[in-house]
Amino acid sequence: MKRIKPEPGQESVWDYPRPPRLERTSRRIRVVLGGVTVVDTDAGWRVLETSHPPVYYLPREAFTHCQISGSARTSFCEFKGHATYATLEARGRVEPDAAWSYPSPSPGFEPLQGHLAVYPARMDACLVDGERVNAQAGDFYGGWITSEIVGPFKGGSGTWG
Repeated sequence: MKRIKPEPGQESVWDYPRPPRLERTSRRIRVVLGGVTVVDTDAGWRVLETSHPPVYYLPREAFTHCQISGSARTSFCEFKGHATYATLEARGRVEPDAAWSYPSPSPGFEPLQGHLAVYPARMDACLVDGERVNAQAGDFYGGWITSEIVGPFKGGSGTWG
């Protein structure tokens, strides 16, 4: 895979660090599920990791007009720690394991406690400052691709996982 050279105002995921960097964002993040806006906040975090589009973590209290219920699914990230998953429901639409969080994040990622990330492919829409997000390929990573992010991106078929 050949790195795409970013234009002015763009970021290449190949310039993101490993281990990942946690970065506060004040961009307006909206998530729509079941035809209703379930998140509208400018108080989020994004995780930037080599070869991955950013993943946005949003305060749990920003999830309104939806129900959040626990799931038996878990996973482990060598950097952030143990993740738990949640099912989101809004206006009768149920998306099992569509969100995840780190109840006790690893050192350096403590600000993620009390925040949820969502798979954009499982939502009606996810928006960053009004721009509709494209979902990272695959069903594991959950990155958010906007016009300012260039790849190629890990996650799809033939991209190492």
